[in-house]
Amino acid sequence: MYLKYNMAMSWVIWITGLPGCGKSSVAIEVKRKIPDAVILNSDELRKIVTPDPKFSGDEREYVYKALVYTAKTVYELGHNVIIDATATRRIWREIARKLIPDFFEIYLTCPLDTCMDREKTRLDTHEAPTGIYEKGRKGAPVPGLNVPYEEPDNPELVIDTEKTLPGEAADKIVKMIRGQIS
Repeated sequence: MYLKYNMAMSWVIWITGLPGCGKSSVAIEVKRKIPDAVILNSDELRKIVTPDPKFSGDEREYVYKALVYTAKTVYELGHNVIIDATATRRIWREIARKLIPDFFEIYLTCPLDTCMDREKTRLDTHEAPTGIYEKGRKGAPVPGLNVPYEEPDNPELVIDTEKTLPGEAADKIVKMIRGQIS
């Protein structure tokens, strides 16, 4: 399935959820179905903006605001954008919603234990730091473990990734986009 949209119909989706819930896997599957989409991955951006990350509140603020600005700029150039980022605070996703007319929030839910198991055993980290939950047990700030994760208030789509494979989740997202942008 390949979807192509014209410039007047570009959009931004923000795939959010706890580390290990499947954000990157789902984002990659959406891009496979919509090859002209641009993935903005917070872990890749963080390596540039904060090369020695501490994951402090201020640092997260810079990274997520930079992500929103980049998504808005790419969207205004007529490209479809997939944001792959936890964004622990709801306000960052709300800023994107206010600034980007065709914005959709996708919330991937998954029990914390499952996220932790996935993160511990995954072979491809998709640029994410490794061993984050283990580091969190030792005091490092980790969303869902010792840093609050603010769930979306009104996401356009909620997908339980414990029950839904990445390709199936991508199909649901593409169907939602197609219904919204037609």
